[in-house]
Amino acid sequence: MTDKAILTVLGRRIAERRLAKNLTQKDLAVQAGVSKSTVVRTEDGASTQLANLVRILRVLGLLPNMDLLIPEAPLSPVELMKRRGKQRKRASRKKPPQAPQKKWIWGDER
Repeated sequence: MTDKAILTVLGRRIAERRLAKNLTQKDLAVQAGVSKSTVVRTEDGASTQLANLVRILRVLGLLPNMDLLIPEAPLSPVELMKRRGKQRKRASRKKPPQAPQKKWIWGDER
């Protein structure tokens, strides 16, 4: 898909979500803190600032989906080892229970 086609699809989906929430373009603009023309341009698939898109997505409840769009990069095995530290390889020995010890005294304290 071309960039324009992707923007058009995103704009259409934003418009569909807005209508599903029963919001006018003006209502969405007010809640998002952007101008109505920004909402119109976004829904038409025109280029918009990333900050405006984030504001619109927040109002529409779509911001949590950004993790699906751009997931965090996985850590390399070397980085995982650095963060994990040393990993236990054996269980420790169980110590036998100790009997209560008598109070130790010097020989001249009797």
